[in-house]
Amino acid sequence: MIVLKNCFYLDSPEVDDPRSGWDVLLSGGRIRAISRDISPPSGYRSIDCSRHVVVPGLVNTHHHFFQTLTRNLPGAQDAELFDWLVYHYEIWKRMDEASVRISTLLACAELLLTGCTCTTDHHYLYPRGFEADLAGIQFDAASELGIRFAPSRGSMSLGRSAGGLPPDSVVQDEKTILDDSLHVIERYHDPDPFAMRKVTLAPCSPFSVTPDLIRESARLARAHGVRVHTHLAETADEEEYCLGTHGMRPLEAMERWGFFGPDVFYAHGIHFSDDELARLAESGTGVSHCPASNMRLASGIARVREMLELGIPVAIGVDGSASNDASDMLGELRHALLLQRVRYGASAISARDVLSLASEGGSRMLGFPECGAIRVGFAADLAAFDVHTLDYAGSLADPLAALLFAGISHRAAWTIVNGEVAVENGRLARMDEERLATEANHAAARLLDEA
Repeated sequence: MIVLKNCFYLDSPEVDDPRSGWDVLLSGGRIRAISRDISPPSGYRSIDCSRHVVVPGLVNTHHHFFQTLTRNLPGAQDAELFDWLVYHYEIWKRMDEASVRISTLLACAELLLTGCTCTTDHHYLYPRGFEADLAGIQFDAASELGIRFAPSRGSMSLGRSAGGLPPDSVVQDEKTILDDSLHVIERYHDPDPFAMRKVTLAPCSPFSVTPDLIRESARLARAHGVRVHTHLAETADEEEYCLGTHGMRPLEAMERWGFFGPDVFYAHGIHFSDDELARLAESGTGVSHCPASNMRLASGIARVREMLELGIPVAIGVDGSASNDASDMLGELRHALLLQRVRYGASAISARDVLSLASEGGSRMLGFPECGAIRVGFAADLAAFDVHTLDYAGSLADPLAALLFAGISHRAAWTIVNGEVAVENGRLARMDEERLATEANHAAARLLDEA
């Protein structure tokens, strides 16, 4: 039970003047009131927000947590996607239970510290001999830090010997994948709109799974009311692969295989034609835009401005931490703002547009229709950024836009998830950051040593 007092700037559609010192009352995981001069009931915690811009919790719609342990490796710093993947597979195939746990903690911690309250993760790597309940490890780690979590049960079934890109030692047969996908849904998916846990099914990409697995994953997901996800139209190499292997462009293949529609969202979506954008809009299929990764791997610039004009659902993802190389949610918004301007000009997209994609847009994409906005009755997921610091000095004519245009640190002062404090005064509330960093460095070194 919390009251945010005297907000310097409150990003809420329910207030007429965001700068007039609003209070926000949180209890039972919901926003209960937005008003001036709320007197906290007995037992409530009062947080002074007179220095802070308070925004809806940000939502990350694409990531690969396990990659936090293989950031910035010299052998892949200058590689494009396919070569980058081939290099990393030889290291990732050594992932074990401990590395899954520590990488999940590390990614969730970075996300929370940069204002993210809800995230997915696309874990598609299941090394031979890995017998533990991978989803359970991740859900436990996310719960430990207090983030709302909607991961994908990812999959790869097409190994190198069968014409795919990944080594055979990290792919699974389709029966194993589908059986475990059902297990993960039945054990962990909560359909409640305010759930702390949801599940998505996510075959990895057109070059690492078979058409049958894509079809059957979509069928299984729809039978149980969960969403579906994959990488698509990320690079020209992927397009060439699909044309050579299937005789179709990537989107046409997904349409034919039933992986298309309002319950589907693709990561990246850079190389869509005009006609394909129109089909996405007509179908309600969504796109998770990952600007930092797209720049890092030289994959291209997604046509987000045009997608928005057509009404295509768009959200923001930080993507894997070996192609970013951070889980910096607020920083990703800055990249999204600036990269669209490179392609379309200085008025292409506003800071408010991008913040909306990363809050309401992301919440809808992951299946949380009552998250992503500071409204009475919505989930008590909020982030507060102190803008009365040296790095924001001179930028407060528009405090909300200052979060994207200014600042040298993207740390939130407070991150609140489901009405519970996860970041307090710029530090993790539930875990020692230095200890986590030390453990992650040890885990990363162990992977490299083994490789």
